[in-house]
Amino acid sequence: MLGGGDVDERVWLAQRFEDNRDHLRAVAYGMLGSLSDADDAVQETWLRLDRSDASSVDNLQAWLTTIVARICLDMLRRRQTRREHGSGTWLPEPVVSVEDDPEGEALLADSVGLAMLVVLEQLSPPERLAFVLHDVFGVPFDEIGRVLDKTTEAARQLATRARRRVRGAPVPDADLAAQRRVVDAFLAAARAGDMAALLEVLDPDVVFRSDLGDGRQPMDPVPIVGAQRVAERVLRSAPAYIHWARPALVNGHAGAVFARAGQLGVVGFTVVAGRIAALDLIADPEKLHRVQITSPSG
Repeated sequence: MLGGGDVDERVWLAQRFEDNRDHLRAVAYGMLGSLSDADDAVQETWLRLDRSDASSVDNLQAWLTTIVARICLDMLRRRQTRREHGSGTWLPEPVVSVEDDPEGEALLADSVGLAMLVVLEQLSPPERLAFVLHDVFGVPFDEIGRVLDKTTEAARQLATRARRRVRGAPVPDADLAAQRRVVDAFLAAARAGDMAALLEVLDPDVVFRSDLGDGRQPMDPVPIVGAQRVAERVLRSAPAYIHWARPALVNGHAGAVFARAGQLGVVGFTVVAGRIAALDLIADPEKLHRVQITSPSG
């Protein structure tokens, strides 16, 4: 049986872990692009901490970050060998905040944008780990090297290689209110069936991706590129659902959610220089089970 001191120490350790949970979850989500997988990684981190002697750990957050990164690396490697995207587009599980959503809000400050997560899927697991830990969370390369069992310089080279590969990812405008105005203009144009107004808010090279999941083929097997084609795609199928769209924060950026006739969807927008550079529609039920909004009848 545990003595009183052991119980007190475990309670103290559990509290310190809870203090770091949001950080670890954000790191794991950036690595994995899935809240469900991130939660599994965080839980495994706690189990390893609970089995370890943490009395000699000087920086518990750094130690926990190293552990969760190793777990995520193993998960990425396993996922890489078995994932089959078929001919469709893979999109991550979004972080959505609608009205008062403490669970979603806890991740929004550190969440990686949808467009960036799509690009990160193209990296090898070591490249993704080095990039996310260093460029997103500021982890030193010597610590990253220890996670990867590589030298500090090798870790630096992995991050540099990853940086080159993600260089083309769009960088969203920082002004959230300005993002919201662009998205609101897009939704109004879609509801009105106004092609000219849609083209006004779409970047000429805008990319539209969709992921229905649930064992079905995506609506569009490959991304649609170009303002004219995307606007036509939106006006052909979106008005029935856009009518029910509500503003939301999606991975920290202006987005929308909709629910109609039992179908739930999330749209993430990447707004660059005042125009929409990417639209990501996610309607995979497994990826949206955390999103709670009221579905209108009809």
